[in-house]
Parts: sequence; structure tokens; C-alpha cells
Amino acid sequence: MIIRISTEGQYRVPSAHLDDLSELDEKIVSAVANDKKDEYFTLFNQMIELVRQNGKPLDPEELLESAIVLPPPDTSFEEARKLFVGDGVVPTDL
Repeated sequence: MIIRISTEGQYRVPSAHLDDLSELDEKIVSAVANDKKDEYFTLFNQMIELVRQNGKPLDPEELLESAIVLPPPDTSFEEARKLFVGDGVVPTDL
């Protein structure tokens, strides 16, 4: 599956990691809803690193539709309040 990290690029990530991404997404939504800033930053960094470590970067010239679009790595807690709500950023229908 193709995952974009905004401001960074696209990665081809094996779909075997989808459950891990979904789990982190749910935990981030909960951390944001409960005003746990430190927990948010820890979990969000784990999410970004999961993609970087397990994904293969695509050539910047190769643009494919992304199944998941993650916010930029420097997303603040205040910005996360607008993004990680409801079902979060990882679609449940993948």
C-alpha cells in the first residue's frame, strides 16, 4: 500500500503493517481526546517511524494515489486536535 507522509514523500509499505498503523491511529485519537500531549508525540513518532522503517520510499517523480496520508512529522498537538478525531487518519475500509 502507498502511504504519504505530508511534506516528506510517499512510501510503499507492506499491507501487513496496516493493523499496527490502525492501532497507533486509535491510540493517538484517544491521547488527543484526553489531552495527553506527551503520549500523542510518542505515538505519532512511532507511526511515522513505522512507515519510514518498513516502507520503501518512492521516487519523487513517481506519483501514485496514497491509501493513507499522514500529517507532517512536525504536526503540533494543536494541529493534531483537528486531524486525529473520530476514526483518525487511517481509513477503516482498507
